[in-house]
Amino acid sequence: MTAYDPCAHCEEMMQPYMDRVLTDAERAEAETHLDECTYCRKRYRFEERLRQFVHQAVQEPMPVELKAKLASLRTPLQ
Repeated sequence: MTAYDPCAHCEEMMQPYMDRVLTDAERAEAETHLDECTYCRKRYRFEERLRQFVHQAVQEPMPVELKAKLASLRTPLQ
């Protein structure tokens, strides 16, 4: 039997917490742990910044030059 690891449990709940799909009880548990644990709070902030970066990156249009370069690298289907 393995010991309960609150940080491992918080890590498992991190993405569902960020997606807002946890139950009220699970959300409260995650928030309590994030309030008390510096490591998990830093991890949460990192994940939050990463999501913001990815969200911003997919909204910016691809530069025309890059599109042309990628098109030139494409090989025709045979």
